[in-house]
Amino acid sequence: MRRRRLLSLVTAAALLGAVPTAQADPSFTEPYRPQFHYTPATNWMNDPNGLVYHEGEYHLFYQYNPDGNTWGNMSWGHAVSPDLVHWRELPLALPHDDTEMVFSGSAVVDHANTTGFGTSEDPAMVAIYTTHSKADGRQAQSLAYSTDNGRTWTKYAGNPVLDIGSREFRDPKVQWQAGRWLMTVALSTEHKVRFYSSPDLKTWTHLSDFGPQGAVGGVWECPDLFPLQVDGDPRKTKWVLVVSINPGGIAGGSAAQYFVGAFDGTRFTADDDGSYTPPAGVVVEDFESTYGSWTTTGTAFGAAPATGALPGQLPVSGFEGTGHANSFHGGDASTGTLTSPPFTVDKRYLNFKIGGGRHPHDPEASTDDTPPAAREVLADFEGGTYGTWTATGEAFGAAPATGTLPGQMPVSGWQGGGLVNTFLRGDATTGTLTSPEFTVSAPYLNFLVGGGNHPSDSEAPTAVRLVVDGQVVRSATGKDSEALDWASWDVRDLAGRKARLEVVDENTGGWGHVLVDHVVLADSPAKPRSTETSVNLVIDGKVVRTATGADSETLDWTSFDLREHLGKQARISIVDRNTAGWGHVLADRFTLADAAAESTVERADWVDLGKDYYAPVSWENTPGGKRYAIGWMNNWQYAGATPTSPWRSAQSVVRQLGLRTVDGEIRLVQEPVRALDRLRQGKPVIVHGSTVQEGSRSLGEHVEGQALDIEATFSPRDAERFGLKVLGGPGQETVIGYDATTGELYVDRTRSGRVDFSPDFPAVQRAPLAAVDGKVTLRVLVDRSSVEVFGGAGETVITSLVFPDPTSDDVTIFAEGGDARVDRLTAWHMSTYRR
Repeated sequence: MRRRRLLSLVTAAALLGAVPTAQADPSFTEPYRPQFHYTPATNWMNDPNGLVYHEGEYHLFYQYNPDGNTWGNMSWGHAVSPDLVHWRELPLALPHDDTEMVFSGSAVVDHANTTGFGTSEDPAMVAIYTTHSKADGRQAQSLAYSTDNGRTWTKYAGNPVLDIGSREFRDPKVQWQAGRWLMTVALSTEHKVRFYSSPDLKTWTHLSDFGPQGAVGGVWECPDLFPLQVDGDPRKTKWVLVVSINPGGIAGGSAAQYFVGAFDGTRFTADDDGSYTPPAGVVVEDFESTYGSWTTTGTAFGAAPATGALPGQLPVSGFEGTGHANSFHGGDASTGTLTSPPFTVDKRYLNFKIGGGRHPHDPEASTDDTPPAAREVLADFEGGTYGTWTATGEAFGAAPATGTLPGQMPVSGWQGGGLVNTFLRGDATTGTLTSPEFTVSAPYLNFLVGGGNHPSDSEAPTAVRLVVDGQVVRSATGKDSEALDWASWDVRDLAGRKARLEVVDENTGGWGHVLVDHVVLADSPAKPRSTETSVNLVIDGKVVRTATGADSETLDWTSFDLREHLGKQARISIVDRNTAGWGHVLADRFTLADAAAESTVERADWVDLGKDYYAPVSWENTPGGKRYAIGWMNNWQYAGATPTSPWRSAQSVVRQLGLRTVDGEIRLVQEPVRALDRLRQGKPVIVHGSTVQEGSRSLGEHVEGQALDIEATFSPRDAERFGLKVLGGPGQETVIGYDATTGELYVDRTRSGRVDFSPDFPAVQRAPLAAVDGKVTLRVLVDRSSVEVFGGAGETVITSLVFPDPTSDDVTIFAEGGDARVDRLTAWHMSTYRR
């Protein structure tokens, strides 16, 4: 017992900041740096890992890049807290090495010393993580252990302990259950969760699989399994299985879904079996044998419907009957259209199934691939040299590329025989390619660009820059695509000025390369090419409704609302104009009906309905048996481009989880951990019984701030929409509202500040929330670059990143379409989590 006493003294000293030496505290003065959400001092962070409680400390490990501010060199960072609110960053826990990256996983305290890594009196803390082989990408499960409360670690000599020879087998969550160890782990591309048992964490026995079920539009990751009482009744317990998915989330991109059900120690069974019958209606086309009177152009759709996957295609599922439209004839390089005969809109909805690539219809895009005539060609990268352009670094090589480079996905869209391609030796290379000085002699500068989406002002850009008098005056970047597309700059204000072009690659992470070709001065702008893979409803020659796939070969239901077009003549046009990855579309069973069909994504249960809550996992052994969880506040659609430095990404506040019966259904509910109240500063500002007339009203200087905790209860009265606007300033606001016409909570960040770093960032995020006794209750956590909104009793949550100006700190209440009432609003300023 003496060693345990000494360890406790060491732990107490660490809590007081004496030992061990921790990472330097963040300055907490940088733009967008959260005050009460955990961030590392520097560098990239993503999924929370290894959540465990031991010796008075809550441990938070997390995916971390010790070498930079973009994803790469995955290791485990480490922070500890006495209360789940005040955090202290500790030194790197599990570093990557020459052979492996340390992917996500969990940690346990081996009290029974089943591993032999510690003793029964002084048990070891054991991390179970995914080894990602740097040699071949294979993923297996490995162990590391610590006998000093997580301060130092030893990787097990017998690693890996579980290897099935897969590259998509990751993120083990391990817990002590029924006298043995239970592992819950993801078979990511199979959309399955697998369960194993072990007596000692070293030898594992396969128990069962769950899935595919629920949302399957992306890979499954970071599973978590735990029991919760329903409505606080200890006699009624259900098990919850959380599975993160990327992409395919409810708000677009990455998200986390959950299933409620039973676990018998071997197998998890969801209460909802996933079956679904869409509303009945009149079938317009089911593609069972021929295209009938539908007409085709191009070669993508072939001469007849497909009956499954086509040559070279991944398995196709979800179609009805035996046939479906499939534009993979000839592969992704083929293009074409499939168009219905005209029909009369005589039902309220058009329901159908869609799959394939996620390439939406763009009304501004051109279907004509002929660009405007060039007045002057600045570079076409033909002839095997860069000519008078100057290259530095390694990314550009000695000469332009002639297409796709080794290890790269197929490149398309360039002109002629050469292009700039900085994938030379992969994403790890960097450099700059600079043009000679030229005179801006035409109104527009047009060029083709592709590659990574890393804007010029990000820490590690992949961009094209126009430089005048030493200043960057225009910039463009790719869209995380190997298909080059036209970009155009209006340079009329620079007429007659001297300028240079720079092609910059400073990124060594994912999509860390840039593609450029055919740089010209012209009299008119080049329009982006149409690259859609979509189903469009066309009335009077105009596209009035459109849908696209989710980068998935599984077809799913979607619906067009036709009510405003009743009685009109319409056509359905299935369009494939994309020649790059996922450049195809799948469609089936077009049905006119009086009710809308719901997609799997719409029917799924989501932990958080915002865009920025991913990979949540829970602590397994907390005092009192409460279930606490934390998630990564970001989205893989734009995670590498968020405008923060010298760190990137934050974790959510810790949430306490429960199950509650809401409208007859058992729902996951969440609330911020109670200890968060300790960060409230001073006396709150209280508004009581105030009418909100149509319009907006500031709550005044005493509420102004960028780190706030606001609790509010509204009565709608006759208002159509009402709520709060936070982080307000000139031309900026983040709207947290309630739409009484649809019964939805929403967060609108389209004018929240910096929204230009990704086309997927500006968004209105919506979630159903029923008023209770005619009232709507919200709790809003505002922390510089995020808002977390808890609706009702926590049954609806929206988490959203925002990047306002540092001076945007106004808070207003608003109503639209009528008056509302603030029954009570209480606002606190919040202090930092630093200890």
